[in-house]
Amino acid sequence: MSWIAISDAEEHRFSADGLEPGVGTAGPMLQNGRLPRGSLMLETRLSPDGRPQMLLAYERGQRHDYRLSVQALPGGGLVVVIADGGEVFHTALYHNSHDRPDILRITYSWDTTLKGRDGPSWGRLAIEQPEYDRVSSVDLIGAPPLAVEDIRVMATDPRRRHLDADVVFFAVSDRVEPIGPMPTLSAKVPVLGEGAYAYAGRLKQGDMVETLESGLVPVLQTVRRTVPACGSFRPVRLRAPYFGLQSDIVVAPDQRLVVGGSEVEYIFGREAVLVPARHLVNGISAIELTGAVTATYHQVILPRHESLIAAGCPVESLYVGRIRRKPAQLVASLMAGCDRRLLPEHGRSAYLVIKPFEAITLMQRRAA
Repeated sequence: MSWIAISDAEEHRFSADGLEPGVGTAGPMLQNGRLPRGSLMLETRLSPDGRPQMLLAYERGQRHDYRLSVQALPGGGLVVVIADGGEVFHTALYHNSHDRPDILRITYSWDTTLKGRDGPSWGRLAIEQPEYDRVSSVDLIGAPPLAVEDIRVMATDPRRRHLDADVVFFAVSDRVEPIGPMPTLSAKVPVLGEGAYAYAGRLKQGDMVETLESGLVPVLQTVRRTVPACGSFRPVRLRAPYFGLQSDIVVAPDQRLVVGGSEVEYIFGREAVLVPARHLVNGISAIELTGAVTATYHQVILPRHESLIAAGCPVESLYVGRIRRKPAQLVASLMAGCDRRLLPEHGRSAYLVIKPFEAITLMQRRAA
């Protein structure tokens, strides 16, 4: 199992048995009606005028015996408060707000099984800026678990909660969700290998893949993750023959395409740039997909962060930086189970990641 609740301004979904197809019917093991481990994820835009925002608030009981709130503060602060009876849990985290990211992904996680004999439960509060590949996080002591009934009410009854208009969605899973580098290719994206294409979802460690920069290189690791199919995870269909594609492919909004040509050299003074799929959505060559509850994405880790060939189009492989040298970040990521000695170190990409208005200008010139 994983995701049990996904909710936004229009859709309100909850299932204690899991929202993902094929997860089975056995609900999570509970402790006094609470999830022993789990994550509350929330994606939001920030107020343009810098005002404080109560992103999510929920109360239970006539005397407000239980309260949960997530508040964004001016200057990049985030505060989470959970009050249950006479006990109040309070934590805060600050992030780099100078670049005014379009989207923040906030994840509050807890695990009551990770504690000492008499110690309180472990938790983590994380803020991710997907468009800048930035993560801020803090480990928590005594992080309270959420009750399944409270999750159900928050997700399905908008009258019982406050959700800021800038919040894109919130979701709850019964796992400690990873943070950091994320996969971005759907399972059936064809990736060029040794003279033939193979689906991204079938690639495995040791397979050889063709790259734009280095020819054939080995796959060092593969990663996959299932996420809510909304917000910065909403699937994007890139349509052939645009972008040099031989067939349509479905990717995450943060999948970056390697785009080159005379227009790129003229505008940016470079042979090629990286363009996130989210910047290409125009209803014609790139389309947001709706209808699915969750989406599962895959990616590969290559020796030097080379670019894959996906259905004829060069796309970025997973960038891991120097995470192998950062044990705390590694254990919090999708690569927690990987042998750090077998992970590569990736330097800064040689390609410039262009901004939304730059992508619009580039696509207009290419279409002219």
